[in-house]
Amino acid sequence: MAEISYPYTEKNASGATDLVSQVQWQRMATTWGGDCVDFQLTAGGYSNGSLPFDYQVVNGRSLQLGPGAAVVGGFHYELTSALALDVLPNPTDQTRLDTIVIRTDLTRGATNLAIVKGQPATIPIAPQPQRVPGQIWEMVLYEIIVAPKDGVISPRDRRTFRTPSPVGMAWNVEESSKNLVPGTFVLDMDADGSDTQYEGWRGRDGYMVTRHLGRSLGYTPRLARATNAPAELRAVGRWRFIAPGTVWFTARIQNATDITIRTNGESLGLGLPMQASGTVGQVLTGHLQNPYEKSGMPNFMLLQALCWEGNGMENPSLYTQSQWSAADGMDVLTTMPAQSSIYFSGVYEANVFNERG
Repeated sequence: MAEISYPYTEKNASGATDLVSQVQWQRMATTWGGDCVDFQLTAGGYSNGSLPFDYQVVNGRSLQLGPGAAVVGGFHYELTSALALDVLPNPTDQTRLDTIVIRTDLTRGATNLAIVKGQPATIPIAPQPQRVPGQIWEMVLYEIIVAPKDGVISPRDRRTFRTPSPVGMAWNVEESSKNLVPGTFVLDMDADGSDTQYEGWRGRDGYMVTRHLGRSLGYTPRLARATNAPAELRAVGRWRFIAPGTVWFTARIQNATDITIRTNGESLGLGLPMQASGTVGQVLTGHLQNPYEKSGMPNFMLLQALCWEGNGMENPSLYTQSQWSAADGMDVLTTMPAQSSIYFSGVYEANVFNERG
């Protein structure tokens, strides 16, 4: 039979079978998910002894594991009571790394705990888990540092756990996220087309957008603190979240008029798409193009936007190198010449959680 499919209610001439072998089951089950301890991590922290397969060192040479359950190589395993495993002696002068694994052995038809002995070495390497379909499939729970001359054993945690499955929502994602289990990713599918599609995260710190998907978003950057900005001022920008709390943006403010834009002596400010975090202070880089050298300023000037430490800033202050002397350092930018343009692009941390510096 060239075609085989399973499992069905009954066997038929089209290749369907009602029973599956261990190997066939493994082929199916390993596509449903990876190896993991059968416990979902949802809390921000766990105390010793609160997780499955937690350990205790007994008599200095044995590791006692507490109850737990796991899926390894497509098969479910449960330890219903504590079990002690003896670590083999290490009489050599070098350290050894062993592993404690849950081993699914299809040749024996069982899943059990086991210790895999490593080789003593100056820089020891822990044995890699076996993953051979139809034969032996292992998942590591712990690495054990076995000191030379039968010294102390020191376990190191290598357990992997389940996490909440991602979910999708049509709208009202931020408001609905409070009902999600911590540790959940959520996709805003923007079913009404009013915004954009993005990925969010409900974690220990609350809810936040982790990244926008698809096209970037448009915004209109402000030229803050200008006293005489003309109505004809052209301002365009694009932005998106590229990581949790991390914004990429680009902005252009074009003064195509014959008006010199000024302030009352304070710095001009650049409007950002999201308020910048003020926990430390941030610096963004841009430039001013002044092709006709209006207002006695150069045709090309490097600009920096400073987000001061404090409550966060929506309109960081613009600075440029003093046009009088390099020794004078940087001055606030108080003027935008006629027929000039300001460009900025960069990445910064947004003030998602209203943090203060």
